[in-house]
Amino acid sequence: MSSLTHLTTPAGLAPGNGFSHAVLGEGRLVAVSGQVALDADGRVVGEGDPTAQAKQVFANLERCLQAAGATFADVMKFTFFVTDLSVMPALRAVRDTYLDAGRLPACSAVQVAGLVRPELLIEIEALAVLPGTTERG
Repeated sequence: MSSLTHLTTPAGLAPGNGFSHAVLGEGRLVAVSGQVALDADGRVVGEGDPTAQAKQVFANLERCLQAAGATFADVMKFTFFVTDLSVMPALRAVRDTYLDAGRLPACSAVQVAGLVRPELLIEIEALAVLPGTTERG
């Protein structure tokens, strides 16, 4: 696991609602491209259902993190892209099944006009930090 420091409430800021204001980490970066609710065959999972889509998105994120040797504990930043902010409670409920509530990453949420396919409601990208460095040669 990476060594991350979560700054949940820096001086002069109101407490974050479900996120850390800042997260410090040192090591190798893992950038995970935006994941959407597509299964392994490219089919949309949970059309019209934000909870089902969030579950698929987090499952996809987990697969990407595992492929890089990381876990959700290594994530320092999420960016949520949603087509309607009303999906945020469902998204957060699913997120909370994957994360330690005492070590929440920094997070941004952006409402967008649309995603790569019209049936998709949620896209999430992640930035994780793994300990150590990789030698280049």
